[in-house]
Amino acid sequence: MDGVVALFDALPQPLRDPVALAIPFFVLLLVIESVAARVLEHRENADPGGDPVRPRPGAYRAADARASISMGLVSIATMAVWKGLALLGYAALFAYVAPWQLPADRWYTWVIALVGVDVLFYVYHRTAHRVRLIWATHQAHHSSEYFNFSTALRQKWNNSGEILMWLPLPLLGVPPWMVFFAFSLSLVYQFWIHTERIGHLPRPFEFVFNTPSHHRVHHGRDQDYLDKNYGGILIIWDRIFGSFQKELQRPTYGLTKPVDTFNIWRLETREYVAIAADVRRSRSLKDKLGFIFGPPGWRPQGRVSGVDVTTSSASAH
Repeated sequence: MDGVVALFDALPQPLRDPVALAIPFFVLLLVIESVAARVLEHRENADPGGDPVRPRPGAYRAADARASISMGLVSIATMAVWKGLALLGYAALFAYVAPWQLPADRWYTWVIALVGVDVLFYVYHRTAHRVRLIWATHQAHHSSEYFNFSTALRQKWNNSGEILMWLPLPLLGVPPWMVFFAFSLSLVYQFWIHTERIGHLPRPFEFVFNTPSHHRVHHGRDQDYLDKNYGGILIIWDRIFGSFQKELQRPTYGLTKPVDTFNIWRLETREYVAIAADVRRSRSLKDKLGFIFGPPGWRPQGRVSGVDVTTSSASAH
């Protein structure tokens, strides 16, 4: 473990983020998958049983992929800003509030950091699909009707929810840089599960870990798939807390109300605009709060409409 810490310290600052180190592999996998999609296109289009409306499995659309990649590039900068702000608070909690400071060169600190980030990601992710204000930060990731490696890059620009969700870790004495490192590892892991080219994996692996099959369900807007499979690296949280759903058929991807735009600014901000419009039209404080903190699609009558509800949710990655 001392060697791992020493290697980390020896890296230039920009390369200490596993996401930065993984970018060449992301690009390589994107190229391989997109080329495979083109090679298979003619054969799949010849399938008389195909659905002419839905995208073919693993298909790419140039405008959609460009939007996803562009959002991912911007998210690298925005996440750096959020992490910089969070570092100030985390460092203060770690230095002055935490009852102890866990050593970075001990295996159990890494276990606490990695498992802690993963379970807190589950809590954050589930909350993001049930609270509209937080859903507004996350819905862009679900807006694509394609499911491929480029979709993994369609990331949020507002990481405030996750930053707040990680607060228990520096309070428990986990060094702040380890919190960020663990979350970056989670993001790197979650890249490869955004594909239709990988089917079901061996049962023991599928039982414990999040896989492409599990995550396809999460991105599906089909009724059976709404609000399911929130896990990051581990799927066991979904099994424990009752949000697991096995893949039964190929999902239909995207938001329950299609967005019909590839403008990345509109994709990222559309739900904030919709919330503001709903609040402005509301006549009571109760209704205003419902539109902000209720589930996506909430209406004053207490029913959930189909408006602006996500893929994965009677609400809403």
